Amino acid sequence: MISTQANALTNLYNDWTEKMATGTMDIPEMRDMFEEWGDLATEPADFTYSDVTIGGVRCLKAVEADRADDERTLLCFHGGGFVCGSVESHRKMFSHIAKAVGCKALIVDYTRTPDNPHPGIVRQCADVYSGLLEQGVKAENIAMIGDSAGGLLATAVPLHVHRNGLPIPAASVALSPWYDMEPTGETFVSNADVDAFVSPEAVRLMAGMYVGEADSRDPTVSILYADPSPLPPMLIQVGGHETLLDDSRRFHEKAKAAGVDVELQVFPEMQHVFQLMAGKAPEADDAIAKIAQWLRPKLGL
Repeated sequence: MISTQANALTNLYNDWTEKMATGTMDIPEMRDMFEEWGDLATEPADFTYSDVTIGGVRCLKAVEADRADDERTLLCFHGGGFVCGSVESHRKMFSHIAKAVGCKALIVDYTRTPDNPHPGIVRQCADVYSGLLEQGVKAENIAMIGDSAGGLLATAVPLHVHRNGLPIPAASVALSPWYDMEPTGETFVSNADVDAFVSPEAVRLMAGMYVGEADSRDPTVSILYADPSPLPPMLIQVGGHETLLDDSRRFHEKAKAAGVDVELQVFPEMQHVFQLMAGKAPEADDAIAKIAQWLRPKLGL
């Protein structure tokens, strides 16, 4: 049975689903609603935040007081279906994770869809990574992490930089990743009654703005169809009640068969990106502790 604290996310998603069911919500209203994600976590202690521009892209740098001189970097890609979410809605979660790992976080403020369809967002995130390398940060000291659409980015960007001849990062972590632009996973049926938010209709809505004129099954669009063999070590975390659960299962199987060092962790009864409740729900804190345990050795910590 889930904790009382974890019900906060289910209640929030139920509220969002009810609001979106009217069919009258425009993109600015949807973006304002998604900012409520930022209220789910506690404020991490001893962090300072500053705006920086790397590779021509604005980022929010989150640094714990005693980590300022450490070049190890958690490069973070926020979720929100590529349409919503922001550095502010995800600042607390990514800072909690960086604190547990023992490094700084750099949250990419990419230009969202529909203004920036594929492949614009992947290229922007790759530009930030390239910018870090140009600043002298070693690839072995960079790990990527993202949730939902950001989980796709944390997987797509290493593949993109590999195709362009750059060294891949030390590791990648995907939280509730969205790997298939079409809702083809069997858990869209089997978990339909327990997932409080992610429906086939929501996937089609967000995907339509991201895919643009591309083919939704292009392997650079839907990472489920990509060759995963160049990827660094990967950790995937997903909730057991998610309709997107099968995206993680299918990609894990494909990556493992391709020889990738990949681990899948499924958290019973959890909703989409439950780690956003960091500091408030024990399930979120447990997941973050597991991320740190897995990731620290990859960064030499």
